[in-house]
Amino acid sequence: MRILLGAVAALTLSATAAMAGDEVMASRIGNTTITSDASGASTHIWYEGDHTFTGEQGDQALAGTWAVKGANVCLTFEGAAPPGYPNPICTAVSDHKVGDSWTSGPFTVQLVEGRQ
Repeated sequence: MRILLGAVAALTLSATAAMAGDEVMASRIGNTTITSDASGASTHIWYEGDHTFTGEQGDQALAGTWAVKGANVCLTFEGAAPPGYPNPICTAVSDHKVGDSWTSGPFTVQLVEGRQ
């Protein structure tokens, strides 16, 4: 589950300034955010324009809703959050475009085209 929180945080963090409103999430809609840790474990998250998301981390399916709140994006899981994590999880958000790759702490993040 540690990688899940990392995925959420890494998805959103970079050196660029945060954009206002939902526009900061536009490049993620219909594409895939992949977060990997040093061991190679990865999480795939798919954001939809209706403010829902799905994802998978290994065999675990993820689903819920997302909302931009100020300079943060908050993911609210359907049912209970993964063990040891708050529901919702809110982290700083910044703009990225498809093809970008960046690091956030021990995580490597990629925003790739389409659903992968």
